[in-house]
Amino acid sequence: MKIAVLIKEVPDTYGERRLDVTTGLLDRAASDAVVDEIDERALEVALQYKDAHKDAEVVAIAMGPASARDSLRKALQMGADRAVHILDDALAGADALRTAQVLAAALGREQADLVIAGNESTDGRGGVVPAMLAEMLGLPLAGSLGSVEIGETVVRGTRTTGAEVARLGAALPAIISVTEKSAEARFPSFKGVMAAKKKPLEAVTAASLGVGPAAATSLVLTVAERPAREAGERIEDEGDGGRRLAEWLAARGLVGRG
Repeated sequence: MKIAVLIKEVPDTYGERRLDVTTGLLDRAASDAVVDEIDERALEVALQYKDAHKDAEVVAIAMGPASARDSLRKALQMGADRAVHILDDALAGADALRTAQVLAAALGREQADLVIAGNESTDGRGGVVPAMLAEMLGLPLAGSLGSVEIGETVVRGTRTTGAEVARLGAALPAIISVTEKSAEARFPSFKGVMAAKKKPLEAVTAASLGVGPAAATSLVLTVAERPAREAGERIEDEGDGGRRLAEWLAARGLVGRG
């Protein structure tokens, strides 16, 4: 069994996150870069299978700047067998479609039995790349799983939507995405940190994957700083606070008028 896990480097959610108003791109210098937590959970799903099946191979794949190498190194420290870094300046600022095209080329080369991704990244929150990959690779997708069971020929899991729980399954090869309800990621052990130094971490370009230049499929028209928060309106209760609050809400269409 070969399992490919998609890893993304994102700004730390505990730090400041902002766009560069000049370029319209993410300002990567605004906060520390970390492995997206949802991708660590995706990796944990793969590693738990590997714990029980020693012959399984786990490959971490990331597309990003030079700093993304550190995220892949952490994946190796956690237990991945090898890593692939798609490093290409021409891909800076790539939109979801371009990202999916390049990742699909990398996954096509790997021919993994199972691809695991997070359901959405904490920086873009588009949540569309797993579905795009499934379409491009012609594979079934079981998305937004809170629990996962990997078998020899099939993958199953549960998806929670509101008060309902759906049970999904797909024959391998397949693509799945997981949510924050999936397995909590392990910490790299000292043994894992030392072993990672000897594990292969390959750097490739879009061209080496057979992906040529492409025209932009989306265009940012304008970027502006978020406006400063203004002080809210304060209602002092002088016996009529409830009525005044209801009137304030009704005037803004937040409640119906009685």
